[in-house]
Formats: sequence, structure tokens, C-alpha cells
Amino acid sequence: MTYKPKITQYHLHKTFPERLQFAVYSLNEYRRNSSEKAAIPHSHSYYQIIWFLSDGGYHSVDFETYSIKKNTILFISKDSVHAFDDNLDVQGYLIHFNESFFMHDDVDIFLKYNVFNAHINPCHTVDEYTASTALTYIKLMQEETSGKQRFGYEDILRFSLKSFLIILERMHHDSEKKHLRFNNHHEQLFAQYKELVEENYKKNCTVTEYADLLNISSKTLTSITKGIVGKSASQLIADRVILEAQRLLKFTTLQVGEIAYKIGFEDASYFVKYFKRHVGKSPSQYRNSCIC
Repeated sequence: MTYKPKITQYHLHKTFPERLQFAVYSLNEYRRNSSEKAAIPHSHSYYQIIWFLSDGGYHSVDFETYSIKKNTILFISKDSVHAFDDNLDVQGYLIHFNESFFMHDDVDIFLKYNVFNAHINPCHTVDEYTASTALTYIKLMQEETSGKQRFGYEDILRFSLKSFLIILERMHHDSEKKHLRFNNHHEQLFAQYKELVEENYKKNCTVTEYADLLNISSKTLTSITKGIVGKSASQLIADRVILEAQRLLKFTTLQVGEIAYKIGFEDASYFVKYFKRHVGKSPSQYRNSCIC
């Protein structure tokens, strides 16, 4: 096995923060330019939306492989490990954006944690009506990126991206007969909690510490998380820790002790017990089960 000390991660203008933290591409052009690189499992420090316009091929995200159908859209959250197949003739669109470009209010946080929930289901196929509506926003974004420096172009891009995501999330909720509730206080607190966990899961923060940051009690926080996703606040912390451990076990050859240290465990033996308690396998057993 080739030694893989880390998952290769790509960035969007990391060394040039003054540049526009957003890009929209022809998927065909992007695949031809990225060639073999995009077919190797990798991650991004930014968010990625991939829209496939026709049937055929597959795409891997973390631990699942998805068959591509017409109007399949993949929402790749930052740090997710994904890979294209070897089809360089694929047609569609690709959107990249950094959090700094998108995140400006509570609705953005809400959208992020509803749309970019990759470890649950990053793959959706949209109907023709939704695709047609969403395409108008793609075209508008393409037009605005080609005319940089025009008055308000960044705002139009940001609002178009948000509208694009709302259209897609609206369809997803309609199909499940659920209602979006941007202004529901508990939904907003839940999204903010998920944001805090994402930022701090390697620091071994307690539920009480997270609750303090949200200016609520730990009991209220757990009541909110159980009401929305049926899990305790502590279980959501564990889920994020385990997700990262599984990624490192599957996609790198780091030793178990190295992985434990990377995700905030000072004691490797405690990490092994923690992982086995939540997954039902030891880290080594899990890694062996990932080898095809």
C-alpha cells in the first residue's frame, strides 16, 4: 500500500484572500483540466456543488459511491473526501465557494447545515421544473463572473447562490412533505450548534461549554437536538469525531495513535475504546473492512 500520511486538500485562493471567493465552471472543462487529479480521493477547504446534466458514471463521497443520473446534484461540504470517475466527457456545472463568501446571517447557517449534510446524503436528483429554475441562477452567476468589477456583482453572485440553494432545498423538503422554517428559533440554535461543533470538535469541548456559547442551558440544547434530529447534543459531538476518524482510517495509512492525536485524543488507548463503543469495531478492524 502506498503511504498516505494525509488526505490531499485543495483550497480556493487561500494565499489571495482579496480575490473573489467564488467560482462557477463548465464541468466538462474542469474535468479535462483536472484530469487524473480529481479522480483521486481528496478534500477541499471550500464548498462544492456538482451538477451532472446526463446519465452515466459514478461519484464517490466519503464512504458511499453514487450512480449519476440526469440532473443529479452533489453537495460536497468542506473536508468531505470525494472522487470523480475517469469520464472526462461529463457535462454539467461546478460551483466553488468559501465560507467567507456565503456566510453572512442565520439563514446562511441554516442553509449550510441542511444542504451540505454530506455524511447523511449529499446526492439529490432534481425534477425538470426545478432544474430549469435553478439553471437561470447558474446562467446569471456565469454572466456576473465574466463581468467582474461591475457595480454590485459580488452581491448579485451571493444572492443568486443563496436563491439557487433555496430552490433546491425547497424541492427536497417538498418531496419529503416537510416545511422549511428559517425563522424558527430552535432550528437556528441547532444550526449554530452544528457550526460550533464543526469548528471545535477536536478540542474536547463539553455540551455545557457549547451551551454556554449559545447562552442556553445544556438541558435546553439537548432538548433542541433531540427534537430536531432525535440525537443528544453529546451524540452529535461524537458523530463528528467518529466521522473524521473514519475518514483518516479509510483514506490514509496513518497509525491509530497518530489519528487519535490529530482529532484531539491524548491517549490512543482511550481513542480505541471510544471508537469501538460508537462504531462496534476497533479502528484497525474498521480500516481492514474498508480494504477492497
